[in-house]
Amino acid sequence: MAEAAILRLRHCGAAIFCRRPPSRCPACGRPLRGAGLPAAPVRLPSPFRHGHRQPRAFLLRPAAGTFLGGYDGESDLHVGITSTHGVVYNYNEEGIHRAETGWEQCISIPLVQPDMFGLLQQWDKLLEEFSVGEAWLPHRYDEHDHNCYTYALAFINSVLTAQGKRQMSKSEFTEKFVIPQTKKASKYITLHQELTANDFYIVPLPDQEKLC
Repeated sequence: MAEAAILRLRHCGAAIFCRRPPSRCPACGRPLRGAGLPAAPVRLPSPFRHGHRQPRAFLLRPAAGTFLGGYDGESDLHVGITSTHGVVYNYNEEGIHRAETGWEQCISIPLVQPDMFGLLQQWDKLLEEFSVGEAWLPHRYDEHDHNCYTYALAFINSVLTAQGKRQMSKSEFTEKFVIPQTKKASKYITLHQELTANDFYIVPLPDQEKLC
């Protein structure tokens, strides 16, 4: 899913966000050509990934719609785990799903390092075997206590246990891996919404960063 680029440049002691580089500063009206390196537009990296192209990863997306398609920051989120080939295993009230579409705009957290050769080879087998367990039958689903996050974290912990490593609590995993990514996503969504309504979004820089 293509998304319009967000550009950032600095001028007049402010960070200026836009879709297309302006010829003049929208704050002071002066030409930006020759204004120095800070005034050169830089493309902000998107925090979102095409989930089906992210092998062996923890994915996070809105339960309905997309992050850049009107997500309000409060609606329910859905999580899943990808196979080596980007099939998204996820759990809901209907049981386990193996999705090949629908996760095109996600927050992605890689779960396997390139040097973990044994785990790279076994990942799909482990994921499939774990997912057919009775714990993930439809009638076991509970919105609050036995949900998609329960499933994803239980699989991650099963892998950690098999490697002789310590398991992680939900709060630990969330704080260490999920929150840093969702904070980046939240800022990006705010910029996207502002630039959907306006040509520019201007944010004053802290005094130590101000460059005129």
